[in-house]
Amino acid sequence: MSRLELKNGRDEACLQMACEAERHPLGVFECQLCALTAPYSYVGQKPPDIQSVILLEESYVMKDPFTSDKGKFLILGSRCSVCSRLVCVGPDCSLFYSKRFCLPCVREHIDAFPQEIRQDVEKRKLPSKRPASRPTART
Repeated sequence: MSRLELKNGRDEACLQMACEAERHPLGVFECQLCALTAPYSYVGQKPPDIQSVILLEESYVMKDPFTSDKGKFLILGSRCSVCSRLVCVGPDCSLFYSKRFCLPCVREHIDAFPQEIRQDVEKRKLPSKRPASRPTART
């Protein structure tokens, strides 16, 4: 078997695995902070079916369930670069600043972050300022 045949065999195997992942999730992603769960079909930096995208972190990815376009995907989350917790990309759980950080680690090492990030984290701590809804009396 020549090297070219072996390479093509690997490419076919990778393509077949990508197709299988689309039909059958690899597993279930679970955020270790908020307990969000969702099936994922890929883990890595190069989602299948998308040649022009390289993610900046090793991410858990699912096919976008709201479209039939194979090139659309959702990033569920990744591991915190400090503590390795699996965290979702939700603003209450993590932030990305050159790497993924869970908010508990950000708060623990807040002085290591630039002022802009510190201000953003402070805003996240504040409860929403929506007024409580009051029942109205109907006569």
